[in-house]
Parts: sequence; structure tokens; C-alpha cells
Amino acid sequence: MTEDLSPAERYAAARIRAAEQATALAPFRDLYEFGLDPFQIEACEALEAGKGVLVAAPTGSGKTIVGEFAVHLALAQGRKCFYTTPIKALSNQKYSDLVKRYGHEKVGLLTGDNSVNSEAPVVVMTTEVLRNMLYAGSQSLRGLGYVVMDEVHYLSDRFRGAVWEEVIIHLPDSVTLVSLSATVSNAEEFGDWLDTVRGDTEVIVSESRPVPLWQHVLAGRRMYDLFEEETDHGGRGAARREVNPDLVRMARMENSRTYNPRERRRGKMVREADRERERRQRGRIWTPGRPEVIERLDAEGLLPAITFIFSRAGCQAAVQQCMYAGLRLNDEESRQRVREIVEQRTASIPGEDLHVLGYYEWLEGLERGIAAHHAGMLPTFKEVVEELFVRGLVKAVFATETLALGINMPARSVVLEKLVKWNGEQHADITPGEYTQLTGRAGRRGIDVEGHAVVLWQRGMDPGALAGLAGTRTYPLRSSFKPSYNMAVNLVHQFGRHRSRELLETSFAQFQADRSVVGISRQVQRNEEGLSGYREGMTCHLGDFEEYARLRRDLKDRETELAKQGAAQRRAAAADSLEKLKPGDVIHVPTGKFAGLALVLDPGLPAGRSNSHRGYEYHDGPRPLVLTAERQVKRLASMDFPVPVEPLERMRIPKSFNPRSPQSRRDLASALRTKAGHIVPDRHRRPRAEAADDREIARLRKEIRAHPCHGCDEREDHARWAERYHRLQRDTRQLERRIEGRTNTIARTFDRIVALLTEMDYLREDEVTEHGRRLARLYGELDLLASECLRERVWEGLSPAELAACVSALVYEARQADDAVAPKVPAGKAKAALGEMVRIWGRLDALEEEFRINQAEGVGQREPDLGFAWAAYEWASGKGLDEVLREAEMPAGDFVRWCKQVIDVLGQIAAAAPAEQSTVTRNARKAVEALLRGVVAYSSVG
Repeated sequence: MTEDLSPAERYAAARIRAAEQATALAPFRDLYEFGLDPFQIEACEALEAGKGVLVAAPTGSGKTIVGEFAVHLALAQGRKCFYTTPIKALSNQKYSDLVKRYGHEKVGLLTGDNSVNSEAPVVVMTTEVLRNMLYAGSQSLRGLGYVVMDEVHYLSDRFRGAVWEEVIIHLPDSVTLVSLSATVSNAEEFGDWLDTVRGDTEVIVSESRPVPLWQHVLAGRRMYDLFEEETDHGGRGAARREVNPDLVRMARMENSRTYNPRERRRGKMVREADRERERRQRGRIWTPGRPEVIERLDAEGLLPAITFIFSRAGCQAAVQQCMYAGLRLNDEESRQRVREIVEQRTASIPGEDLHVLGYYEWLEGLERGIAAHHAGMLPTFKEVVEELFVRGLVKAVFATETLALGINMPARSVVLEKLVKWNGEQHADITPGEYTQLTGRAGRRGIDVEGHAVVLWQRGMDPGALAGLAGTRTYPLRSSFKPSYNMAVNLVHQFGRHRSRELLETSFAQFQADRSVVGISRQVQRNEEGLSGYREGMTCHLGDFEEYARLRRDLKDRETELAKQGAAQRRAAAADSLEKLKPGDVIHVPTGKFAGLALVLDPGLPAGRSNSHRGYEYHDGPRPLVLTAERQVKRLASMDFPVPVEPLERMRIPKSFNPRSPQSRRDLASALRTKAGHIVPDRHRRPRAEAADDREIARLRKEIRAHPCHGCDEREDHARWAERYHRLQRDTRQLERRIEGRTNTIARTFDRIVALLTEMDYLREDEVTEHGRRLARLYGELDLLASECLRERVWEGLSPAELAACVSALVYEARQADDAVAPKVPAGKAKAALGEMVRIWGRLDALEEEFRINQAEGVGQREPDLGFAWAAYEWASGKGLDEVLREAEMPAGDFVRWCKQVIDVLGQIAAAAPAEQSTVTRNARKAVEALLRGVVAYSSVG
């Protein structure tokens, strides 16, 4: 081809090739055995051009290569690069990857409980660590050229998301930001915000999966494709995807075939042939069991697989079920290799702890190629499962959704047992974003030709709804940013109040709120145009029709109000009369299906709350149980008594009366008719309407009749226009209130926090007091409570174990609230200190209410939870793991996680405690040493 070019063209082509070879990207590309995808090249070129980048791409597409190029650039330029991740496990994994490429001397690690070579040119860290470094003005920030924020879509997390925005806002302008995100539907909006706060930012969005994904539904013995065969399974084209008609037909048949016990009781009305057909159908379609699913996937070559079960107990049970079923997915050579790796990785765990941790059952499952993966497991156990899965030595993992949050564990198949999960408050359908995140694990790049997502059939499943989940790319990034007390004092210290307020107004939360206001403002403008048209339509030549319409509206409102009052009074009078009824009263039921003569058997419960076997039940009034003259025993409702009821007679109810006996009912109903059948009940006369004597109504009617517009021939036409005008005006005012509520929301919250901190002497105008400087070093949900405890010397004189117990109340939060049993706490000084902490929290809670700081909005101090105090005390006192876990009734993984969080806060307290509280500083450090032993100290890096 080059022979056909002119000398000038050959020279130009040579210049282009030379320029490409001169870039940093060329040697970087040579580090990989495979070619880079177009989106990766585009992002890397933008980075080399000095721009920040936002890369939004599906799980497993290789977006971390862009982050690795930032590391490459930093080392080539002699600058630093910080690589941040949302969770420690991801930090450990990325640290291992970078060490393999660049060596230990160039790569460091900083997490809450690990510090390795922290002054290296490349440091992997959790996002919170970087936030704390920014506020502390750490010397490590010198020479920082690049920051990679992996899994940046975490800023939607309502508990931790604010940290990502804090980092993005406060990073020096000289730092180039690399943001890596899952596929989100508003990447451009997020990119616009990054452009505003960080400068020139390139947005690169890739929606194509590197490995095509096939979607299935497993029902009984058959695996149905979710979409028809000829459609676009890879999600890379624009073809419309139609739901498989065979699956739709099966679902329609199964969902309409409901078992009816009444039909069964009728027996002869259902032919035997129909029953036999139903039995055969029921035998063909069922929800397969867990061992059955794994065997099916193994037979079809679809392992390794991750089965998502939204329950820790469910994951453990699944492993047990597969083992009881005799499932073995590894041969003898693989079993030996598994045992070698496990024994090597767990060699540091004392033998007495292995039994407590369920080691031997866990090892047996691993040798068979089966494992669970969830937050309740010991971190070392989870890491071993991850390593064995990546090596292909574990082929079936049962996991909670936390595995989908970035851990590099791709599989050939992903199985979803159900499409409903517990969200902390209720069982809710998973969202399209969650479905995409979970199924994104299916398909290993460079290994699998295609990935498979399998949803297990459940009765009532709608294939159309499932196709909507699978086909929807709506995963919007929503800011969860809220100012905190610690944030406020750090900002005021660095920038002063005014500048801090301006900085907070640049948050993504305010950016989104302001954008939403734009649409509402346009609607307000359109409404105002409509109002001027309606105002013209109701113009009357005789006078001010708007004034006349207001009088009519006031009259209508007053009449409605009096009618409601009258109805309420009649209901109250009726309820009062029902509460006076006694068993044996003969009454006349005025309306309803059972109107007529009735005998009261049980007057029912009065209005309010009552206890029952189902818990508390609420009643809006008495519901008497009566026997009618027609021999029916019924529980009546308040709606059957629109007017008060009076007993007509009294009757004795025989002790032998049985309401379930037809003979008893017949005899008593006959006695009722004999006793009171001749009595004609008094007709209840409705009292004179209050509107007839109401002075306000009389005044309004008089003014309406006297108004000039009352005599207009087109009065009712004008009135219709006036009614439309009134409705539109009401809607417009609501929109204006919404605008007012969304404008400057973050800054207003900040103002309230600053006002409270000023009241408590943490701030004085732009000055941060000694108390404020202490608060600036305390990070956590209960930062202000911790600071107040130091201020009031609550922890002075506590032993290290007692201090650990008290600090645990600042971090621990039970997974499910249990108010029935008071948590066990250490006696003596620790108990008194915990009580004092709760008292201080009560004072802070009252202050927050006074300053309108709302916990429901994610701002403020929740009540300290004492549920981990005893476990922390026992462990810090040197008790054995078996005893501590048994008393705590807590999985080892949770225990380790909470201990590490207590250790983190103890470290902050040791650094923040005033010099005069030297015993607190000393004992906090001793408490860290006491907690950091055994299972808590097992921490693998690399």
C-alpha cells in the first residue's frame, strides 16, 4: 500500500507513526497481551492530553485499565498517584495487582487497619483515608498528580457516599481525577458536574459488554431463553428484544393454575382426568433446588457460577444442601491443591480457633468446589474463597449481593434465586440497576465466549417484568451528600464560613437539585401564561369577578367544613351509644345488610389499641357481635350505625347458647322476635343543619347577592374560568414551594449545623475553638457525641477493656433492631459511662430538634447502640474466641468487622484526647493492642 503513496504522503504517515510511538500510551499498551478497546484508548488519550476523565462502562469491561494508565503516567512523570477504592478487600486486591507489575518499593497500601509503604509514589487506599488526609493537610499530598476513584458510583450510597464528593471538591486543582463508574444512565450529568468543579473532564460511556450475555429462566427440567433467539443477546446492537413466547405461554398456564381447596372439597365437580392433568403439570414445572441447579449448570458446561441469595443464612444453608446431596465438583488433584492453598493461607490461625470458625466444614465444601461468600465470614476465609474461585478450584459460590460491589470474581454464569430482597425496611423488588450489577459478573473476558444469567422460576413470575429488568439501562447516579459536624469544622478551619458555604453549593447534590429546579421553573412559567389567559376569560364588565369568585369559594369551603363537623359529631354520638351497649340489649340496626332487629351478644372493643396473638391491633370504634332476627350471628361495623342507637329491650342470653349451633341460633332468634318483634323503633330525626344558623355563611351569602357580578348574564361561564384559575394558581404555588425547598438546601443545612456548633462553642464566627479542633479529628457517624464525651471526661479512669466497650457504642449498629431485650453491658465504671453517653446523646438530640437538624435526612446523631459493648469488653479482656462469639451470638466476620471499626475510632480518640486526659490516650492505645489479636489481627495483604 505504501508504494501507492506519494513521497509527501509517506512522510506524513511516518510522522504520525513516530508521534504515536512517542506517547506514553504506546509502551503502556505493550504491557498487555490483548489489544485495548476503543473506549479505553479514548480515555487514555484524554488523560495524556491533561484532561480528567469519567469512564462509565459495564462490570468486567476493563475500565480499571484507564486507572492503571494513570499510575503509569504518574510514574513516568515522577509524580504520585493515589488509587482509591470503596472497600478494603478491593484495596487489597488492587495493591496485589500493582505490586506484581511495579514491585513493592513503588506501591503502598493505606486502609483503616493496614499501612504498607505509605510514602510510595503509588498508594492504594480506601476513599475515607484520602478524605481524612485532605482535611488534615497531610504532607503525603505533595507531588500528587493523579487520583483514581474506582467505583465512583458509590457516591449514591446513603451512608458513605458523601465522602466521594468531599474528595472530589477538595482535591487540589493540580490533581487530575480519573473516575471509574458502572454504567449509569446520567453519566453526562455527572460529567457536567465534574467539568464544573474539576475543570476539563472527558466523559467516555461504553454500554457494550466484552462478553455477550444470554438471559435464561430455569423452570423444572427446562431452561428457557428469556428473549427470542434471533434478537440481540449481547446488548450491543439496537435490535428490539422480544420475550420468548414459550416462556410467556408457560408462565400464563402456571400462574392461572391455582390450587383451589373448595374445588377439591366439591369432589365430583372436578373430573378425575382434570386432576390427573394438573398433577402431571405440577410435576413438570417447579422451582429447582440448589443442588439440582448446580448439577444442571455443570451438565451444560455453565460452571463456574455465582448464585446470589439475599441472605447470609441462605448462603450457608445452600452449601450444606449441596454437601448433603453428595455434590462433588473437584477431582482428586484439585482437592489436594485446594487443601494446600487453604492450609497455607490459614496457617497463622490458632488450632483452637479453627473449630469455632467452622473451619473443617468450610474446608470440606472447598474441597468439593463449593463455598459461601458473605459479610458474616472471616475476612481470611472470604479471601481464600475469592482466590480459589479465580483459580477455578471453587466452581459454585453462594453469595449475598455484597459480592457484586467490585470484587474481581467473574464467573461463566450467574444465578438469581429471587427478584425480591430485604432492603433493611421491607422486602422490595430489585431495581434494574441492581439486576445489571449482579448479572454483570457473568462472562469472563478472554475465557468465555458468552456469559449466562439464570433466574429461577417462581410461581407468579411475570416474564415481561423480568425482561424489563434485563433490558433497562436505568441506573441513575443520585447524590447522597449531606454536611456533617466534622465536615463543618474542617471546612470553616480551612476556608472560613462564607467560602465553605460556597464550596458546599458546588456539591453534586446541589447541582442535581438546581437542575431539577430548572424544569419546575419552566412549568411555573407555563402556568403563569395559563393564569393570564384564565384571568382574561373570567373578566366581567360589571365588576371584579376574581373577588366575587373568592366569596363563592369561601362560602363553599365554610359549608363543607360545617358538613364535615356535623358528620363527625354524628359518628362520635353513634360510637358513644355503641360503647354503652351490653350483652342482652335488643337494638334496631338502622342501615346496612343486616338492618332490623338484633340482640347484642358482645358489645366489642372501644376505639384504640389492643393486644392480640398477632401483636397490636387498632380499632376505630366498637364492633358489636349480634344475633339478627333472621338467625345470623354477625360482627357489625361502625358504618352500620350512622346515627346513635338505643336499647329497645333487655333479654337474657342462655349460658348454653352456642353461636355456631344452628339450633341455638334458631331458638334465641325466635325468643328475640317474640320479645321485641312488635316494638316500632323511634325514627331518628336529624338535627337542624348548623349551616342554617351560621353567621359566617349568612354574611357570605349576603355579600354574594350584593356583589355587582351576581347579576351578570354570563356569571356561570365566568365562574368556570375562575375555578380553573384557582386550581392552576394553587398548583403553581405548590411548584414555587418546591423550588424554594430545593434551592440552597445543602447550604441551609450547613447554616443550621454551624449555628448549633456555635451554640456549643465549637465555632466562633470563622474561628474554630479548641473543642472544634478536637471534633475535626473525629470522623464517624457519632463524631459530635464522641467529642462531647471527651469534653465532659466521660471516659476518664476507664480501663482499656471498659473504654473499648464504651467506644463500641459509637460505631456498632444492629442489623435488626431488638428492643425486647436490654443488651448486656459490663458492670461498674463502664456501665456508668455508657449511661452518661446516652444522657449526652439525649441532650444533643434535643439541641438538634431545636436547630431543625433532621436525622431522617441523614444529618445528626443517632442513638448509641450498646449491643456490641459486652463482646468488645470480653475480647479486650483476653477472653477466648469461642466464649465471645457464643455470648455475642454473632458471625465471626461481623465480629471482626466491628472490632476493626472500634480500633479505628479508638485511634482517633487517642489522637484527639486533650493533653490533660492522658489516661484516655494511653488506655485507647492499650485497648487497640488488646483488641488487635487472634482473628481480628488476621489481615492478608497480597
